[in-house]
This record gives sequence, C-alpha cells and structure tokens, in this order.
Amino acid sequence: MAARAAAGAWVLVLSLWGAAAVVGSQNVTARIGEPLVLNCKGAPKKPPQQLEWKLNTGRTEAWKVLSPEGAPWDSVARVLPNGSLLLPAVGIQDEGTFRCRATNRHGKESKSSYRVRVYQIPGKPEIVDPASELTAGVPNKVGTCVSEGGYPAGTLSWHLDGKPLTPDGKGVAVKEQTRRHPETGLFTLQSELVVTPARGGAAHPTFSCSFSPGLPRRKAVHAAPIHPSVWEPVSLENVQLLVEPEGGTVAPGGTVTLTCEAPAQPAPEIHWMKDGMPLPLPPSPVLLLPEVGPQDQGSYSCVATIPSHGSQESPAVTVSIAGSTGGSGLGTLALALGTLAALGIAALLVGVIAWQRRRRQGKERKAPESQEEEEERAELNQSEEPETAERGTGGP
Repeated sequence: MAARAAAGAWVLVLSLWGAAAVVGSQNVTARIGEPLVLNCKGAPKKPPQQLEWKLNTGRTEAWKVLSPEGAPWDSVARVLPNGSLLLPAVGIQDEGTFRCRATNRHGKESKSSYRVRVYQIPGKPEIVDPASELTAGVPNKVGTCVSEGGYPAGTLSWHLDGKPLTPDGKGVAVKEQTRRHPETGLFTLQSELVVTPARGGAAHPTFSCSFSPGLPRRKAVHAAPIHPSVWEPVSLENVQLLVEPEGGTVAPGGTVTLTCEAPAQPAPEIHWMKDGMPLPLPPSPVLLLPEVGPQDQGSYSCVATIPSHGSQESPAVTVSIAGSTGGSGLGTLALALGTLAALGIAALLVGVIAWQRRRRQGKERKAPESQEEEEERAELNQSEEPETAERGTGGP
C-alpha cells in the first residue's frame, strides 16, 4: 500500500484537454507554460454538482474561490464540466495550495488538497572563458560554468576526469553567483572554478560541469568538457652557454655561433653581454657572429630572465681569432705599458724638482748675512792687493 501511495503521488495522466497533467495526489509538479488539470475527488461527473475550489497561490492575497456556476478566473483557471480545475498555462505565480470540496448525490463529502510546484529545465550548461593552459603549483582559473533559464535555481557541480570536485579552500576553490530575471523569474547560475594542479600530475586533465535541477528529480545535464594542458615551471638554474666552434677560436673572417641554454618554464628572455657590458640586441637564445674580426674578440655571456623568477647569468666564454693574442690581451698589455711609462715620467719629474730645491737651498746658505760684512770683506781684499804688489816688485 505504501509503495502504491508513493507511486501515485507523482502520476501524470493525459486528459481530454490536450497534454494536460491530471493528478489526484497531494504533491504536484508541472512544467512552466504547460496546462495542468487537478481532479476534484468525489465530485459528480455531470451536473448538478456541489463543489468548490479554493486557491492560495502567488497570484492571490487570500483564498480564491471557484465553482462550476461561477465565471472562470480570466485565463488563469476554470472549472471543467467534470469538476476538475484547469490551468491552461501554469506559471511560477501558480505555485501554491489548491483545495476542492465536493458532495456527491448521497450527501457524502470529499476533500482534495494539492501542493503545486512548477519547474523549467534550462539549456545545456556551458563553460565560458575556458583556460587552455594551467601552471602546476599555483592557482589557475579553469573557467566559468553558466546555466541560464532554469527554475527553481538548481545547482552547478564541477568534475575532474569524471570525478566530483569538492571545494577545500586549498587546491580547489569555487565562486558561485545566482541571478534571477526580474520579468520571467528564471534563474541564471555561474560557477567559477580555480584549481592548483599538483606537480607531476596529468598533463591534460579533463574538466566538466553539470547542472542538477531542483525539480523534477532527473539526471544532471553536463556541459562539453575542456582539456587544458598543464606545464610545470622550472627555476632558472644551470644556464649554459655553448659556443661553435668549440673553444671559441676561429680563423679571421670565420663565423661563431653562441647558444644560450636555459631549461626553464616559461621560456625566459635571453639577453647578451660582452666584456661585462650589455649588447644592444633584441632578446634571442642564439647570437651569431659572422666574419669575426678583432672587434669581435672578447668575453661573452648570456642572461636569462623570467619576470616572476628573476635573472641568471651564464658562465662566460671567450671568442678569439686563431694566431692572435686576442684583442683583449693586446689592450691589457698596452694599458700596462702605458701605466709604467706614466709612473716613470712622474718619478723623473719628482726627482728633478727635488734636486732643484736642494740646489737653491745651498745657494741661500752661502749668501752674506748683511751688507756690512760684505763691505768688510771688500776692504780686506783691497789692503791685501798692495802688499802683494810690493812683494812682487822688491828684490831678494
């Protein structure tokens, strides 16, 4: 008996009034826009009939009473000749309680009560703004699942490789939004999925979303799946610089190819350095030196840059011309000789200046202290001169 009662609670029967649902149970669901027929239990099939319908729905402020003798309620509802109640096109405002009380020819009274709910199945959900690539180890927006035109609201769910995804606030996060159309009353649902793919996981996971209606009970409707790729970032380590020909020595006019290897994800920008100075060249992992001359000789290195990880410079390699000491070596030798010559000249100048100072000081020491001493010396010299003359003229 219990099974029959449960089954009868959801039976929908076609009537003479088209594809209308005829029900004789307490709980009723009807699709929006379709006709609905409610039976009045115990009512005589033909007039005269003693019955009345009372409605309490979203269209009424209090109970609305309808009877076979009364006028129909506009296009909303009317009593049929057999006592049933017809709603030509059920809508959201028709949700509510419907009651019928009827008395048969023997005076027995019967009552019927229905709780009417309506539904609208939306179209197939869709994943908008789907991601084509995800980065392992960091949060990524996968996409937004959208379902439009449903009633009641229902729910959206995400799936990864066919298994439900449950938000945990860490690797899986879902942001939901529900909007209701002001005129139709139908719902639009949005569910944005953000995941953090694990390192070493699937390279091409499958994401999908589904809509589960609140009414009636039926299988979920799935959106078309997406298959983004997942790559794992590699830090900037072991940046290497390869040179061809090996060793970096080439004949005059030859070609040298420098290749910078930086096994990182995403691919870094490669810039070039020569003798510690940046080269004004566009980023490129390969540097080609055609027709190498003395001006091309030097020490080269590459710098790999990822904005989120910084920069890393490679070990330097030397480019030189065969049979030459190298432009950088000649420059160093010339600088050393120039420095030695400058130091020698400076030392010579210092010596000359010091010698001149000592000579000048010696002259100042031999100079007379005063004019009187100089006059005395002059007089002595004059007195000595006659004596010398007399000695020269006198005989023995």
